[in-house]
Amino acid sequence: MTKDCESPVYMFDSKLLDDLDLSEYGIKFESNGLSPCKPEPGIIIRPLSTHDFDKGFTNVLSQLTRLGDVSKKDFLDRFQGMQKAGCYYPLVVEDTEANEGQGKIVGTGTLEIEQKFIHSCALRGRVEEIVIDSEYRGRKFGKLVLGLVTALSKKLNCYKTTLECKVENIPFYGIFNYKEDSEKFMQLRFRD
Repeated sequence: MTKDCESPVYMFDSKLLDDLDLSEYGIKFESNGLSPCKPEPGIIIRPLSTHDFDKGFTNVLSQLTRLGDVSKKDFLDRFQGMQKAGCYYPLVVEDTEANEGQGKIVGTGTLEIEQKFIHSCALRGRVEEIVIDSEYRGRKFGKLVLGLVTALSKKLNCYKTTLECKVENIPFYGIFNYKEDSEKFMQLRFRD
């Protein structure tokens, strides 16, 4: 799909992130050139790209859960399938100055959109795989990623957005107005 010398392909148009307002979540930036997508010098938050396997995307995901074996070809094949589906909005946090300016993925989070028949053929958002590299935690990147995917779900007209989390993380998600639901999450795993 892509060679290292080719320009990266992004999962979705980054312009979708341009006008997202995170102030209702207590996230504000002054006019000093910083923004939710450029929170610090050398740090950007953007859509996942075809070059991100080489920048450590899977290394960050492995800090969240068991990754399994994912080759670069597997990554590119999955990327292409997700992009073609048109309902995946994975974000990455990149330290553009790391690795001698080659960049390093230090965080991620994904919004998935489900098309429903219920609620007048509405859309439902699902927040998945929010994780920040252990060396970069405490800098509010997780808060920014969650704020961006939450605001994006609202912009894309989802009737609701849900997520699953550990009990100890409920207060964090509450900052973004996520509430415990009376429904219980259940699962049936066919493999690890």
